[in-house]
Amino acid sequence: MNEDEDPLDYVCVRSGLLCNRCQSLIDSGEVFEYEVEIIKVLLDLEETQFKELKDCTYHKAYKVDDLLILLVTSGPEMTQQKWIKIARILQDKLNIKVRVLEKTNSIKNSAVQLLSPARVLGVNTVWMPDGSVQYVIRVSRSERRLLPAEAQLLESALTKIHSTPVRIRVE
Repeated sequence: MNEDEDPLDYVCVRSGLLCNRCQSLIDSGEVFEYEVEIIKVLLDLEETQFKELKDCTYHKAYKVDDLLILLVTSGPEMTQQKWIKIARILQDKLNIKVRVLEKTNSIKNSAVQLLSPARVLGVNTVWMPDGSVQYVIRVSRSERRLLPAEAQLLESALTKIHSTPVRIRVE
């Protein structure tokens, strides 16, 4: 993974002993404790079988129940198939379901990636009476069973990723 943009120092992740800067990132909640293990596995994979990871950037991981979502930016050599293999390896090592998403500011793009293989029919913007915004992602009733997890888990994940309320509506 691109060391300049990794949230934690290479030496800290490798040794398991965190310097003051890395420890303060965890203490402040900017980096979750479970991310140390994720970054360590990604570094191992980069050094052993996925050299392409050196051009990729790890941004964040979100854990929602038994689903772990990694936000990344892929390098030029990285393919979707390789990310799927990496997700499977992480699943085996961490014993949790893993999805890898390309980081994007678009709620629709995130939803399309996260909800796959279910298709997203559209995203509605709902303006609340207090002036806040909520997004409603529409999924076909016939594809509900294709969702990779419970709708509430996926809503929670998208809400965390985009720091704004997201709902999934099956219609």
